[in-house]
Amino acid sequence: MRVALACTLGACALLAACSFGTPAAVSNVRFDLGPAAAVPPSADKLPVTMRVFEVRASHALDSDAILYRLSYADPRRTAAYANSHWTMTPALLLTQRVRAALAAQGAVLAGGEAVDAPLLTVDLEQFEQVFDSEGQSIGALTARVTLSRAGKVLAQRTFVARAPADLPNAAGGVHALAVASDEFVAQLVAWLGMQTFASTP
Repeated sequence: MRVALACTLGACALLAACSFGTPAAVSNVRFDLGPAAAVPPSADKLPVTMRVFEVRASHALDSDAILYRLSYADPRRTAAYANSHWTMTPALLLTQRVRAALAAQGAVLAGGEAVDAPLLTVDLEQFEQVFDSEGQSIGALTARVTLSRAGKVLAQRTFVARAPADLPNAAGGVHALAVASDEFVAQLVAWLGMQTFASTP
């Protein structure tokens, strides 16, 4: 039991200290999501102007920490890489992704404007690298999206996006989460394209 616990703690320490598979000689490496994937050209243009609030997130995601979870050891525990961070909070990174994608489909407002337009609210529930074993992990994103207008909920859905990591470290997790973010945005745009906006004048 003590040996297993020591191995688990050792894995956590190694992940926290390493960003590129070797002991972190460079501190405070900063990552963003990189260039966004192109929205499929077949996607329909949004029929109305959209108001899009900044993505909301829990306290655990309200920082620049890159989170990971060793689900094979303790699925209830998360940790953060010590020497690798996001350039901004995951919620703000995802806000940029969502607004840019929707702007390519039609007019997008920041959300606070006093105009009669559908409002899109995104609640980010999960944004982390999940390890199924020491060498295998995925980028995991879960978000609840609500579409409303004039205080009335028009539609709501929880989106789940997963992408495999090519490396068992921070760089691999960042790449996987970038791919998962693009998958989420593609799902979101497709879902919005299916909405009728029945209350639209």
